[in-house]
Amino acid sequence: MKRMTCALVLTLIAAAASAGDEMKKLDFLAGEWKGEAWFQRGPGPREYVLQHEKVTPRVDGKVLLVEGLGKKKLENGSAGEVVHDALGFISWDPEKKQYRFVAHTATSGSVDTTLDVGDQTAVWGFPTPQGGRVRYTIRLTEKGEWNESGEFSRDGEKWMKFFEMTLTKVK
Repeated sequence: MKRMTCALVLTLIAAAASAGDEMKKLDFLAGEWKGEAWFQRGPGPREYVLQHEKVTPRVDGKVLLVEGLGKKKLENGSAGEVVHDALGFISWDPEKKQYRFVAHTATSGSVDTTLDVGDQTAVWGFPTPQGGRVRYTIRLTEKGEWNESGEFSRDGEKWMKFFEMTLTKVK
């Protein structure tokens, strides 16, 4: 019985260490970011947004808390009403050996998906209820900016950009 308990404890410690190591690959996102974005619904005009993202390591670095708030950019450059209000959690699943991304928005509901992490990049997506697929790609630019694009595809081969934002780290 003692051996089983020791083995379980050692397994949990190893899993926790693995999660921490894997989460370090997302350190480039941590901080507070501000900038601008645009999005387009169908054939309509682009809408412009003043965007704020805050990414905070939590639970000893094993979870990233991602908070996003976007406000409509008014003609005078000031912020109008909220058009994007989101909360997400990124973590490493040691059993499945993959990143999990669970996000909630005020307008679109929730998504629970995987996240592909590369060298200062992160890509995630999900199927849409109407058919097709959405994917988001985050890249840290050479200037140290957070650039993110959103694309939609009906067939998984042709992609149409409907969203882009560029943010500068402020903290």
